[in-house]
Amino acid sequence: MRTSFAAFSLHRFSWLICFLPLAAGYLTGCSPAPESATPSPSVADSTTPASTPVAGKKIKAGLVTDVGGVNDKSFNASAWDGMQKAQKEVGAEIKYTESRVNADYVSNLTQYAQNGYDVVFAVGFLMQDAVKDVAPKYPNVKFAIIDGDAPNLPNCLSIKFREEEGSYLAGALAGLVTKTNVIGFVGGMQMPLIEKFEAGYEAGAKATNPKVSVKVGYAGKFDDPQKGQELALSQMGAKADIIYHAAGKTGIGVIKAVQNKGAGFYAIGVDKDQDGEAPGRVLTSMVKRVDVAVANAIKSAAEGKFQTGTIVLGLKEDGIGLSPMQYTRKDIPPAALKTIEELKAKIIAGSLKPPTSK
Repeated sequence: MRTSFAAFSLHRFSWLICFLPLAAGYLTGCSPAPESATPSPSVADSTTPASTPVAGKKIKAGLVTDVGGVNDKSFNASAWDGMQKAQKEVGAEIKYTESRVNADYVSNLTQYAQNGYDVVFAVGFLMQDAVKDVAPKYPNVKFAIIDGDAPNLPNCLSIKFREEEGSYLAGALAGLVTKTNVIGFVGGMQMPLIEKFEAGYEAGAKATNPKVSVKVGYAGKFDDPQKGQELALSQMGAKADIIYHAAGKTGIGVIKAVQNKGAGFYAIGVDKDQDGEAPGRVLTSMVKRVDVAVANAIKSAAEGKFQTGTIVLGLKEDGIGLSPMQYTRKDIPPAALKTIEELKAKIIAGSLKPPTSK
């Protein structure tokens, strides 16, 4: 079943709103409760609701992260931002559990279901099998997986994104800005989902600069900043002056390497607006609004309107987009920015369809 983004009631936010800044202990109960890592000081204590629900019932929502954790400054962090947004807006009681290894997925999801949580989020396509295992056993608990396939059950939702669309725009911008005609891409694990980022990026770059070549490297992990730094240094050594990462926490190493290299080199962030991680050295970020999608799923559940099936979000639905480039816009030729807007309009209109694989 595939539903529209409108049916899901995801509000369209302005660029500025979209990019404004998406608990430790044990839960009480008879069953063992999920163990949550201690968040950074900037993360609100999730054990006490921040406000009274504005509508519907008080709801409990649990988040199971992938191995990158909520402090990956990328994919998992964006999902946690969405949880906190729901806490503020509808008084949701929220908690997260960080998966240390893949074998944790089933137990982490199960513990939330056993402890009275209304909605349980699985962050990442690697949890597909775990959700398929757990969800049928708890038909009264709603399960939502980000980027993965959900079982065809009345309590399951799959939220996906057209990453190739935003990656195409990022590549097009890189093709217009590069001085060496060599750019780079660093992926986490080499899987079809991450290859969507790579394919869109390369196609966009070659659309605006036929002379460009793309250096590609995969770290094999989403939580290894050191490996990300090594791959970025290797690509810059091969004349790449702009490097796009789709690597979660591993990508922080890419940004660090570019920052250390200095003027003339840029990184492109992913998932969250990462421009502020190295102001002036992150050309733009390809943002997936996971935070908005998560928050709206919780709100819809609180109102008794939880959407099941599959939702796919792209540029048209404002679920994907480039960051405002607040630190670099002044350095980008106006003609290049105009080209990006024209390409965006074509994608939204359906006259341009970026590739999803090489």
